[in-house]
Amino acid sequence: MYINIGENNIINTKNILGVFDIDKLTVYKNNREYLSICEKYNKIKSTTENLPKSFIICVNNNKNNNNTEKIYLSCLTCSTISKRISRL
Repeated sequence: MYINIGENNIINTKNILGVFDIDKLTVYKNNREYLSICEKYNKIKSTTENLPKSFIICVNNNKNNNNTEKIYLSCLTCSTISKRISRL
């Protein structure tokens, strides 16, 4: 199934690893470093021009058994995204 994560961006729910509150997790140094490394390798996609409220980590399994990681920054809160997932 697919969900809208804000501003007409749709992702497959089976690829979602986790949904996180950006304000609560970026307080910690390790989390900021993780996001910085992901940004360096172009793994972050912003789905909003506004200040993001959450980020969604997705992992796609391809035919070569390689996991490709992608992080989506969303203007929606974690609870809104979680409710959308639970309605499926």
